[in-house]
Amino acid sequence: MDRLATLALFIRIVDRGSFSAAAADCGVSRPVATGAIKALEQRLGTRLLQRSTRHVQPTVEGEAYYHRCVAILADLEDADRGSNGAVAGLVRVDVAGYLARTMLLPALPALLARHPALTVHLGEGERFVDLVREGVDCVVRAGALPDSDMVVRRLGEMKEITVASPRYLADHGVPATPDDLDGHVMIGFVSSRTGQTLPLEFTRDGEVIEVALPSRVLVNGADSSATAARLGLGLVQAPAYRFADDLASGALIEILADFLPTPTPVSVLYPSNRQLSPRVRVFVDWLVETIAPHFESG
Repeated sequence: MDRLATLALFIRIVDRGSFSAAAADCGVSRPVATGAIKALEQRLGTRLLQRSTRHVQPTVEGEAYYHRCVAILADLEDADRGSNGAVAGLVRVDVAGYLARTMLLPALPALLARHPALTVHLGEGERFVDLVREGVDCVVRAGALPDSDMVVRRLGEMKEITVASPRYLADHGVPATPDDLDGHVMIGFVSSRTGQTLPLEFTRDGEVIEVALPSRVLVNGADSSATAARLGLGLVQAPAYRFADDLASGALIEILADFLPTPTPVSVLYPSNRQLSPRVRVFVDWLVETIAPHFESG
């Protein structure tokens, strides 16, 4: 491996905490990766990595060398961009599937046309992601965020609504206010972060109230929640954009429109402990440009 490839491999090993995962990311075999790092340590005359049976982490010298390598490769990417502002390389992003399909993918051809050497790995998920350990460059998340050392860039806020199917409302009645929800059931959405079922939420006279209804169906995915609602299995709350087609077709009906849930913030997160590479910076800027117009400013 040449020196630049070895630097990129070393960065990936530190990020992933694994020789095998980093080797796979860089398209080389585990023995090649091991040999390259051994040669690098011999050339520098110092140990860069501490290896155990389950994890790899940098030594004090390795941590300092890691930050220098990140800066060097970022500067090189900047230099390679040239006057046309093109970037190259792989960007790994994790985003909720419906948002990816409805907002990101339709706009992606324009980004790729603008940067022909850029590759995007779009992972669909709503669970907590350890960006550094899993080799993800950035994530798009909705809702309140736990405290972390991530950089958070707000994209906007999603209007939330309460919906149910005509069949469900025919069986249970149409509530006029949250006080009329006795006898109703909700589709329980289980938070991937807390493991708890989220209550329904309504705003009345500027005050937020929570209502925990019985649930006969529990889900932890937004697509499953929407499908369950169409089948008449309970009330559900979700971003309004998700139900645009269902509301237009009559498959779902909005209820309690005068008692909306609080809007949900949408943010992009990326690690704060390393210099943002040009390819990731370009992608994050594109996310803001692409997603923000769909939502209210937050």
